[in-house]
Amino acid sequence: MDIIRRKTHSVKIGKIYLGSNYPIVVQSMTNTDTEDVEKTVNQIAQLYKAGSEIIRLTVNTSIAGSKIKEIKDRLTDMGIQVPLVGDFHFNGHKILAENPDCAKYLDKYRINPGNVGSGSKKDQQFAYMIKTAIDNDKPIRIGVNWGSLDQKLLADMMNLNGKLTQPLSAEIVMRNALVESALQSANQAIEIGLPADKIIISCKVSQVQDLISVYKDLAAKCSFPLHLGLTEAGMGTKGIVASTAGIGNLLQMGIGDTIRVSLTPKVGESRTNEVIVAQEILQTMGLRSFTPTVTACPGCGRTSSDYFQKLAEQIQVYLQEQMPVWQKTYPGVETMKVAVMGCVVNGPGESKLANIGISLPGKDESPVAPVFIDGSKYVTLKGDNIIKEFQNIVENYVKSKYLTT
Repeated sequence: MDIIRRKTHSVKIGKIYLGSNYPIVVQSMTNTDTEDVEKTVNQIAQLYKAGSEIIRLTVNTSIAGSKIKEIKDRLTDMGIQVPLVGDFHFNGHKILAENPDCAKYLDKYRINPGNVGSGSKKDQQFAYMIKTAIDNDKPIRIGVNWGSLDQKLLADMMNLNGKLTQPLSAEIVMRNALVESALQSANQAIEIGLPADKIIISCKVSQVQDLISVYKDLAAKCSFPLHLGLTEAGMGTKGIVASTAGIGNLLQMGIGDTIRVSLTPKVGESRTNEVIVAQEILQTMGLRSFTPTVTACPGCGRTSSDYFQKLAEQIQVYLQEQMPVWQKTYPGVETMKVAVMGCVVNGPGESKLANIGISLPGKDESPVAPVFIDGSKYVTLKGDNIIKEFQNIVENYVKSKYLTT
């Protein structure tokens, strides 16, 4: 069943378009000190090479703001053209005022209405950031967070709720306050003069069910593109599973135009894992393709040898390593499906369904490995060099199938 995406405005960020008429975009964020240009540029380059299409970075000091042009220039010298989003909290109006180049060279501003300011200053400071976006022809993201929700708005909504004959739970009121904060801020930006097609919205929480509930409500009430993600997904498998459950459910409903998987990395671990997981969510759901898919069986008592595991791992690594070259030379190769199976039960069937598949011998089976190409048996491999021979078959298939003339 095809997923029907919710209709939204189309927003341009740098050279990337997002919205319902365009592919869902993978976003990530640096965790370097933006004042350290060298480390920030290196990490942006790593995220970009991993496949991040939009990269957000903290702009929390005037010095950090003054480094944006240098960061952008360094990336351009490296041949990297990736939209940069400035993440502003508390003092964004001051940083933009003190650094015109920051306002000019960022591709989007992220504004959190929960910490723009308080009282009369809130409206003034929010308006300044919006006018700066208008003057520089930049889009913005209204990014509301559960942990930094506008406390006055929340208190007002709690008070009104308390007067109802049948009050809602505090949790539901908080969810409603998230949506209300985002929509009020978006409408305020439009009243100031920012076009609706310059606005993206997010309402991030840390629990899966809250995420699904909030975004269903938000999607029903506006046509702004929506940025999805848990605000703190967590570490390791917990973070991956939580992000997949929340983001995947919403994408299945057609909700979401950009996604970020906010994983907490282990000390010294590459930041790029969040990009890979985001890509895998989209590819697994059939929404986008980034690299050839390898289907491999989990193994059982029939697969007493670990040979099929070694072959599956080696082929997967090989495909990932080739993609930077292949994606330029062989358009469409990212949709290729490869099957590496461990016995005769599902091996031939899965291999026939893939573009290329191999069925390795299981326990008590003949020591041969039939290879299938586009549903038909191509050759039977045997001996000690099966891995290399199968890799050569994959390479030759790519060259013949996807090469453009």
